[in-house]
Formats: sequence, structure tokens, C-alpha cells
Amino acid sequence: QVQLVESGGGLVQAGGSLRLSCAASGRPFRTYAVGWFRQAPGTEREFVAAISWSGGTTYYADSVRGRFTISVGNANNTVYLQMNSLKAEDTAVYYCAAGTGSPRPYAYDFWGQGTQVTVSS
Repeated sequence: QVQLVESGGGLVQAGGSLRLSCAASGRPFRTYAVGWFRQAPGTEREFVAAISWSGGTTYYADSVRGRFTISVGNANNTVYLQMNSLKAEDTAVYYCAAGTGSPRPYAYDFWGQGTQVTVSS
């Protein structure tokens, strides 16, 4: 069983930045890739980014490429999502998940509880 806990969400003005954290525990969490997804009210869960625990492979949705950066922390049990140049349309609940690294939500077996990101225009 893998446990995931997100943190770092909040309210920010358009153009600002936030860094989300996803702390992983349980065994064997390093056998999974970690993805970030987001879901706004009335919409489907949307892929944002994914990374392997080695940090050597990353994927981004077109909507965030160049603005968001996914990385593995030095302690190696935390994955970060640095979000810059935030836009109102980035407003959503952000989830991290452990799975294959695919952009499809069904490819992930474990999910965190989510953290709200609100960008005011």
C-alpha cells in the first residue's frame, strides 16, 4: 500500500507561483511513477505532469509545459510541482497519484486527498 499526502495549495494572484508537495510512504512506493492531476468543478480529472522516481523521465500536459516543473526532492520521498505564471484556468483541486506515469487517471492505483489551488484574476 502506498500513502500520498499533498500540501502547498492556496490562493494566489494570476501570474504568481505555488509549489505543491506530494509526500509518499509505504512500500514499495519507488516502484511507481508519480503523476499530478487536477480537477475543476464539473470537469473530468486532467493530467498535469508525471515523473519517475529517478527523476530521469518527465511528462507534461501541453497546457502547463514551460510553466510547471515536476521534480523529486533530495530526501527522495517527496515529489514537487512548481507552478509559475499561474492563470485563472489553473484553478482546481490538485491530486498526486502513484501509477505507471501514463496521462490516464485509470493507470494510477493510489491517490492523495488533494489540495486546492485557486488563482484569482
